[in-house]
Amino acid sequence: MTSRSVRNESTALELGHLFGPDTIALRRALHEVPEYDLDLPKTQRLVLDALEHLDGLEITLGKTLSAVTVVLRGGKGPGPVVLLRGDMDALPVTENVDVPWASKHPGYMHACGHDLHTAGLVGAVRILHELRHNLAGDVVFMFQPGEETSGGAPIMIREGVLEAAGRRVDAAYCLHVQSAGNPRGMWSSRPGPFMAAADQLHVRVVGAGGHGAEPYRAKDPIPVLCEMVTGLQTMVTRQFNVFDPVVLTVGKIAGGTKENIIPDDAFFDATVRTFSEKSRNNVAEAAVRLVEGIATAHGLTVEAEYQLGYPVTVNDPTEFEFARDTIVDVFGPERFRLRPHPRVGAEDMSFVLNEVPGAYVNISACRVPDYENAPANHSAKADFDDSILPDASALLAELAIRRLKRG
Repeated sequence: MTSRSVRNESTALELGHLFGPDTIALRRALHEVPEYDLDLPKTQRLVLDALEHLDGLEITLGKTLSAVTVVLRGGKGPGPVVLLRGDMDALPVTENVDVPWASKHPGYMHACGHDLHTAGLVGAVRILHELRHNLAGDVVFMFQPGEETSGGAPIMIREGVLEAAGRRVDAAYCLHVQSAGNPRGMWSSRPGPFMAAADQLHVRVVGAGGHGAEPYRAKDPIPVLCEMVTGLQTMVTRQFNVFDPVVLTVGKIAGGTKENIIPDDAFFDATVRTFSEKSRNNVAEAAVRLVEGIATAHGLTVEAEYQLGYPVTVNDPTEFEFARDTIVDVFGPERFRLRPHPRVGAEDMSFVLNEVPGAYVNISACRVPDYENAPANHSAKADFDDSILPDASALLAELAIRRLKRG
């Protein structure tokens, strides 16, 4: 029996561990060169170099961002099309983790584990390339920049990633590593809303400046701004169902130059998180109405902009059950935890899942036993255990194999 036929009879999990050392080595190379936003030339080059020896892949590069789209044709196609996604960008964080593969780009770090996502997706390409003759359809691999910032997913959608195989994607899957919160190797997810929509409220309160000793001669924007901030918090608790929650946090306030000078204007910015389109639409209207009303009550004017960001990340119930059942079958029931509540973070994979059904799952890459108190994602001390990568690659590949078989 030839080596090729032996591998074609192997499972995705076996191949994931066979390719594991190369996958981990790629992750560490990626970790050394974190890049930000949409322009990731070194990251893109490492991905392309890792794929260059695999014959038959159809590779397309992004037109306006450093994306890589790979199409793998199955030998038993045409069949369905499955998309697997890995985001590639880093964060503007100065790393504080003492490892040999620490960031060599000052001020930047893979603090959210996207280097693991990228390497894990390359591992999935390698697994499925070995098994391609038995695949009953095609697989699209979406290597995406800009998840943390500009939203690379909608750009890739506009550039055709969902039609890269020549017909539209039928289902989409991705995973995200966590450096805290669960023991290492634990998978977790939930059906329905999994992560929040993330929007922004930008407000400028316009008054008339004057002397702090004679506020009646001015139109002071600062106390009006303060009333708006507290009013928004009251609005959230009184106008929205606690079981369809809204989180509104004012993270930035600016105004004035000196304690005895009333400024002409003052500003604040807020992040708004919601878990349904209904609440998202309602809070956009209510927040602007409230700040306009308060400004009018005090004889001031206001400029309020509600800016839509990432939508709610929603796991299709059927695809979630399929992903959960696959995890339990491959890794055992003890390796999966059902999340009781959505996460309040946001994800631009939501744009993909708005277009096609799919599932988003987490896997813990926590390095220490005290996972509850370990530094979390986005921390300068976030430390990801890349020994989970063989399993991560295997799950992505197994989801594609089983979903293509399902038709």
